[in-house]
This record gives sequence, structure tokens and C-alpha cells, in this order.
Amino acid sequence: MEKKDLTLADVGEFGLIARVTAGYAASEGVPLGPGDDAAVVAAPDGFVVATTDLLVDGRHFRLDWSSAYDVGRKAAAQNLADIAAMGARPTAILVGLAAPADLPVVVAESIAAGLAAECQALGCSVVGGDVVRSDALLLAVTALGSLEGRDPVRRSGAVVGDRVVVAGSLGGAAAGLAALTAADETAPPDLLSAHRCPSPPYAAGPMLAARGASAMIDVSDGFGADLGHLLRASGCGAEVNAGRLPRHAALSGPWALAQGEDVRTGWVISGGEDHALVATMPSGAVPAAIAALAAVGLGLSEVGEVVAGGGIRWTGLPPGVPEPGGFDHFRLAESR
Repeated sequence: MEKKDLTLADVGEFGLIARVTAGYAASEGVPLGPGDDAAVVAAPDGFVVATTDLLVDGRHFRLDWSSAYDVGRKAAAQNLADIAAMGARPTAILVGLAAPADLPVVVAESIAAGLAAECQALGCSVVGGDVVRSDALLLAVTALGSLEGRDPVRRSGAVVGDRVVVAGSLGGAAAGLAALTAADETAPPDLLSAHRCPSPPYAAGPMLAARGASAMIDVSDGFGADLGHLLRASGCGAEVNAGRLPRHAALSGPWALAQGEDVRTGWVISGGEDHALVATMPSGAVPAAIAALAAVGLGLSEVGEVVAGGGIRWTGLPPGVPEPGGFDHFRLAESR
């Protein structure tokens, strides 16, 4: 039987584990990786940042839209971005895989390779997990991180007078999703890639934390929705200029321009899964933060100010753009 024809039923649970862990290398800060009942991850300052997410086939990804390798990278990225949003450095992930017995082994191996590649680029490791038979393909990823002696940057620390800044770009993932949903083969590949495999500005999290960020969150449900979470936790509001929001570069190309300014602005404000980082910080700290991120090839945009009251007061919205919202898994009208 050729390798491409092997299924999980052919290799079994432990055969699959042996295959996917063979390429997982330990990293600094992981004294013991996969192979025992549990892994050992160093926590030099005694604190561990932890987060978890689920990805379900047909809901968060589709294998007819994305390669299995990209699914693995996306699964790692959305968790590692949460670690960065706390101002921490990712150290390790654990992965739970539920899959049908007839899933080709090469699919599972490619998912594992994508997970490993996203981690290795950051110097962290896949340190373990579990596999189980299921009717549907599902990934559960838990990410761990180190604060390296810093305090965590919470959502609740913004104060009136802080500036609102964004590291990374917005709207690319939503545009890519729209193109894939419409089977639009003329869409720019960069936008399709933004949906299939996001590129969070991981390094910006610890760098903003070190430069005085008072609150931070990653953009998973949409800029407007996620900034709203931060503002509610902080008990304040914000004035935001929509025209200053950093758009994915491909949104300035012919394909995106043809969709209309209202559509493009909607992607930027309400589209999720870009995993850019939104932070608040004292006004005096912003110039140095912009320079520091630019030195490592990352952009930081000042887009607004924290104000008294609640909610977001928008300026710079083009005509026809509806009140910005975001994604909620249990509001069926917004399901994706």
C-alpha cells in the first residue's frame, strides 16, 4: 500500500503518534518533550501564560480550501497570538486531534508539520497532546508562554488619555474568506493566504509590553468587536479614526477596489482572524514603540484615543458602512 493511501485505521493510534512526533524537536525552555506521560516546560519566573482554542472542520477551516499544512499553521497561530497579546513569549503548545478512522495519514502528518513549522519559527515546541477517533475532524490546541519577568498585559488596563495602536494589518482574512466563499478565482493569492494561514505580529506583544502597553488583545473576532472587549474590561471608551486602520496591502489592489469602499472597510473593521494586536499605551510611549517595531520589520499604527464613557466613537467611516460588529460563534446570522 502506498503511503498516500494509508488511513488512521491502518496505522492505529500509537503508530500515528509515533509518526507525528518524530519531527518535533525540543526547544530552549523545554527540558522534556513528547514521549512520557507529560512534558516539562520551564517557567523561570514561576508564571505560565496559558490559552486554548478549538478548530472544527467545516467551521474554522475546509480542506477543499486549505492545505492540511496550512490548517496546522493556522491552529498554532491563533493560539500563539493570544500568548503574544498578553505580552508573553510563546514556549510550547499541546495538541488534541479528533479524527475519523478513514482520514488519510498524510493529512494528519501535514497538519502536524504545519503546527511544528509555526512553532519553530518562534523558538517554541509542540510538547504533546492526544488523539482520539471521532466522526468529525477537530483540533484542540493549548499554548503556553513565558512573561520573562514582566507583568501580564490584560484587557482591563486602559486609561483615559491612552492611545489606541494596532500592530499588523486588518481585513485580509475576511477578504480571503469572502473570495473563497464566492469561489472567486480572480482574488489575489495574498488575501487567500491571509485566511488560510494568518501571520500574527508575535514579536510585537512582548515589545509593546516592555514599552508600557496598558492593555492588549488580538484581533480574532474583528477589530471593532475585540477593541470593544478591551474597552468594556477597562471601563472606558475610545475614539477611533477608521481611515487610520492599517489595511492588508492587497486591499489596495484592483480586485479589492472593485468590491467597493464600503465592503473593504467592513472587512477591515469587522472581519476576524487577522490576529493583529490592538493595544493601548501612554501617548508619550507611542513614538518609541513605533520605532522599535519598525526596526524588526513590523508596523505599528496609532488609530485613536481612549476616552471616558463606553463604546467606540467612529470617525472616518465612508458612507454606506454599517455600524461595525464582529463574529460571535452562537449568533447564527453571523455564522461562518
